[in-house]
Amino acid sequence: MADKLLMRALAGETLDVPPAWMMRQAGRYLPEYKATRAQAGDFLSLCYTPDLAAEVTLQPIRRFGFDAAILFADILLVPQALGADLWFVTGEGPRLSPLTDRAGIDGLRSADAVHDTLNPIYETVRILARELPSDVALIGFAGAPWTVATYMIAGRGTPDQAPAHALKDSDRDAFDALMARITEATIEYLSAQIDAGAEVVKVFDSWAGSLKGNDFARYAVDPAKRIIAALKARHPGVPVIAFPREAGQGYVGFARETGADCVAIDNSVTPEWAAEHVQRDGCVQGNLAPGHMVTGGQALVDEVRHIREAFRRGPHVFNLGHGITPDADPDNVSLMLETLRETRGAQE
Repeated sequence: MADKLLMRALAGETLDVPPAWMMRQAGRYLPEYKATRAQAGDFLSLCYTPDLAAEVTLQPIRRFGFDAAILFADILLVPQALGADLWFVTGEGPRLSPLTDRAGIDGLRSADAVHDTLNPIYETVRILARELPSDVALIGFAGAPWTVATYMIAGRGTPDQAPAHALKDSDRDAFDALMARITEATIEYLSAQIDAGAEVVKVFDSWAGSLKGNDFARYAVDPAKRIIAALKARHPGVPVIAFPREAGQGYVGFARETGADCVAIDNSVTPEWAAEHVQRDGCVQGNLAPGHMVTGGQALVDEVRHIREAFRRGPHVFNLGHGITPDADPDNVSLMLETLRETRGAQE
């Protein structure tokens, strides 16, 4: 692992050129992905067919030479393993059978269900561990309990996570029971990914920003702390990246409070602010606005240089502030990496 730049940055090393990968780097902006998904037939079949899931994970590595590959899967496979019905509506996204009361929550399977049900995902990890270039790190991932709960309660993505907030506020015991079940399942899921060959894992809390005050501490910080502590006990030395998206001031101290080796930040905060308030505790990942992958040009070049310069005094993993979008131009991804990896002298 000494040659893997991502592992070095996550261990706290400040590098002249930071490692780079992108959230959703395997996806609909690539023609080769579209061809493989068509071969699979539908999204879930692609997730559950290890050879094809490994292929789409490898595609952006072949094309762009990223420093890390992230497992191709979906955060909603965990609720499916717990017993939720899951399907995808073309053009609209995921749908689940909604959880509306304590009876539904108590009817979920135990956390151990992720072992047998999600074995195809672990086989994908095993394939990738064999086939990735020796200098490319392999990242596993899961959704954070709060974010997964918002989908399970509403049965779909929502703009303000209102159904989850309503259940949380009206029946705290039921909500806490659901969070506990998801947390335990997430620990088992990520641990199995590490056993299969993942070298790093990331916890995506896409809707953390809608948690305020004590709720942020209780439902974003505390579950992350529990997951990370359990993983560290089972797999000493395996780094964990946490992404409490749109946490704002909640990013400050998040690494210290949870034990995360790196905090990923979205592009609602500036690199200078994050360097001052977040990077002081360790590695920061981020935070180019995904829109630059669509528009490209000099603005993209300037912003890549800006972010690299802002974080150059500490450990940094270059990434987007959220996932790359389907309308992105692959040529802009190449331009981003070329700019990031240019010599510092060329920048000056």
